[in-house]
Amino acid sequence: MNAENKLSQAIKSHAYALDFQDIDRSMLMIAGGKGANLGELSRIKEIQVPEGFCITTKAYKKATENNLGLNRLLDELMHLKAEERESISRISAKIRTAIENTPITEDIAEEITNHLAKFDEKQAFAVRSSATAEDLPSASFAGQQDTYLNIIGKDAILKHISKCWASLFTDRAVVYRIQNGFDHHKVYLAVVVQKMVFPQAAGILFTADPVTGNRKTVSIDAGFGLGEAMVSGLVNADNYKVRTGEIIDKKIPAKKMAIYALKDGGTKEQQLEPEMQTRQVLTDEQILQLEHIGRKLEEHFGNPQDIEWCLAGDTFYIVQSRPITTLYPVPEANDHENHVYISVGHQQMMTDAMKPLGLSLWQLTAVRQMYKAGGRLFVDVANSLASAAGREALLNAMGQHDPLIKDAIMTLVQRGDFIKLIPDEEHVPAKSATVMPPSAPIENDPEIAANLIRQSQASIEALKQNIQTQSGTDLFDFILEDQQELRKSLFTPQSMAAIMASMNASIWINEKMKEWLGETNAADTLAQSVPNNITSEMGLELLDVADVIRPYPEVIDYLQQAKEDNFLDELVSFTGGEESRDAIISFLNKYGMRCAGEIDITKIRWSEKPTILLPMILNNIKNFAPGEAARKFELGRHEALRKEQELLDKLNRLPDGKQKAEETKQKIGLLRNFAGYREYPKYGIVSRSFVYKQALLKEAEKLVQAGLIHEKEDIYYLQFDELREVVRTGELDYQIISRRKDEHRLHEKLNPPRVITSNGEIIVGRYQREAIPADAIIGLPVSAGIIEGRARVILNMEDADLGDEDILVTRFTDPSWTPLFVSIKGLITEVGGLMTHGAVIAREYGLPAVVGVENAVNLIRDGQRIRVNGTDGYVEIL
Repeated sequence: MNAENKLSQAIKSHAYALDFQDIDRSMLMIAGGKGANLGELSRIKEIQVPEGFCITTKAYKKATENNLGLNRLLDELMHLKAEERESISRISAKIRTAIENTPITEDIAEEITNHLAKFDEKQAFAVRSSATAEDLPSASFAGQQDTYLNIIGKDAILKHISKCWASLFTDRAVVYRIQNGFDHHKVYLAVVVQKMVFPQAAGILFTADPVTGNRKTVSIDAGFGLGEAMVSGLVNADNYKVRTGEIIDKKIPAKKMAIYALKDGGTKEQQLEPEMQTRQVLTDEQILQLEHIGRKLEEHFGNPQDIEWCLAGDTFYIVQSRPITTLYPVPEANDHENHVYISVGHQQMMTDAMKPLGLSLWQLTAVRQMYKAGGRLFVDVANSLASAAGREALLNAMGQHDPLIKDAIMTLVQRGDFIKLIPDEEHVPAKSATVMPPSAPIENDPEIAANLIRQSQASIEALKQNIQTQSGTDLFDFILEDQQELRKSLFTPQSMAAIMASMNASIWINEKMKEWLGETNAADTLAQSVPNNITSEMGLELLDVADVIRPYPEVIDYLQQAKEDNFLDELVSFTGGEESRDAIISFLNKYGMRCAGEIDITKIRWSEKPTILLPMILNNIKNFAPGEAARKFELGRHEALRKEQELLDKLNRLPDGKQKAEETKQKIGLLRNFAGYREYPKYGIVSRSFVYKQALLKEAEKLVQAGLIHEKEDIYYLQFDELREVVRTGELDYQIISRRKDEHRLHEKLNPPRVITSNGEIIVGRYQREAIPADAIIGLPVSAGIIEGRARVILNMEDADLGDEDILVTRFTDPSWTPLFVSIKGLITEVGGLMTHGAVIAREYGLPAVVGVENAVNLIRDGQRIRVNGTDGYVEIL
């Protein structure tokens, strides 16, 4: 900002009232969100904005800041949580009364009077609240404060300015601020006084479809009379969808009433004449005119807009334009081609927002380019979808991974308007991040998986030794080189063949047993207690840790109170403490690099915060007898062998049954020999990532000592290459870290889509199944069996207190959740597919499971009695 502008801003910040022409969007703290936007709108050519002025936040501050009683009430409000509704309501009412009873001082009233003198004294105005925390790119706060229409006369306007100030403390505004982390002391209110327009129609225009997110589609709601009736939900509105100058959809409902302004002030509801009730509010020409206005404003503000408009005579007036805050950001491809992005998080069972360092390091492990949006990663499958062969391979893979992604892609493909098929001979194949490369046949030998595991462990041990000699930029180059090694080892033909062998065997068994014997999901039972499964072994080994601690009441009592992560140091002072400590340390040496959301290197690992494990260990001590791990494993193994024998006996009785039984026995061998190995590559990646993390945090300590960052964890907000550059140059603009922290907080609130196009359209998949009870909640069956129990809705692993009658309901489970699986009788997740970790472990432990249940944590309440049908894939609330 130049010196002249700074001076101008300084003068304006001392004014109690400013004309719209003196305000622009940089003046949020003076004019509030609505005032700043209206000032900005007034400056745009061709855009008509009703005249007006803004009572600045300086006036609000003067009216409230020296009021001791009011400030005491604000202090009380600061200590309340969003769920304390009664206290919020009581204190907020007192604050509103205090503000409304405070007279507006003479100097403020005089400035307002001077601005009103420019208008006819009978002119009607809209008096609107404009808070400093509203219409932000991060939070809209729409409708949180009050608006008063058709206010006439100086005294009435002054009275309604006080009412607007007071409306900063409506219950809904206070709760919204608490939920979004805004300080009540630091949110101020300006008030917009704007000439009333008496429109024949009004409404809202979104420059991106608010339902699908499609940035190419404009969505217009229109009603007769004032827009307030529509905004408050009192009347139905027409809805028009427009795309690049063409009206593509119209919905014209019956409109029984409208709200109109009265000549002498105030508003009234009015019944519409029968012939008007079904009439289209806007002509087609007016609809296209509005689309043009919307695109102009979107271009000016640089992002999709939510615009309030009204039509008086032949003129469209714009009375508000704010960012649409609910849209999921579009992954950036920097070209004008059509792209179809699918969520990596839904396939990795981790849909939380990731920090920049975590995102960039996970991108390094990928065989194909990944795109970032909203703190999540996506891959573009448009190229695969453009060929018949690629399309088939992708849909088959998604059928295993996530049927909702498969159905969404099929919906998009069947529309035929977004991705065109290219003849296969002209098609340039793209590496797919979701389709496994074809694998060679593999011998049915359990030693193959054991050898692959030994090679991986040796490689990790070598990495731990070699990385200790690296520092500075050499460390970053070393990690990049090691990533190449990791990719080679992950995708060796033998490793891929081992993974595919069990997956293909499982599919074959389920299909053939259904066809030959009428048996559903037979492979689920056959997959129980397989060897070499590093994830399921982890859950059983935590039961063994409980066995070591169980005989020592003093240790148990100490662990129940332990809050600090150095609790292991104190353990040795108790009887049995040394054995207990050794058992926990031994477990951490093998599994300490794991944690919830482990694909993000920045998440806290069990080694870094071992108290995370204590509730699970104590739960195991409480719920199980000694030797439970061996008993569980043996029971599962016995069940699998019994099932194998039962199937072979039935097959042998069929015509040509001997051959069928032999073939089936071979497939069961492949399933059991290689199903466990499928979990190992992820364990290898996470183990390596933790070694990188520890080395990078040592570099971070040096940056803290050099005063470049405030704490080691600040490096999580830099990408890998950015961090390398900071280490190389010894320079950093700390504002980048601050900005990224704010962005991450926003990303955490977003709900990532499974499939999103380059137009921003979110394509939603559906389950295609009949013969399911009418009120059942549908998901994907991944582990057979039907059980009833108590629903335990758990979003945070540390909060889990589970008994053996409980069914775990959560958003997603990655390997770190496995220790909880030993305590439960069933599993429901919002995310997942046939071959994701939760499904694999549920089958191995013999737990009925349904995954991919949309919105499960909201549809099912904690403590409800439910039935899980893991055979047919649905949940019933009993």
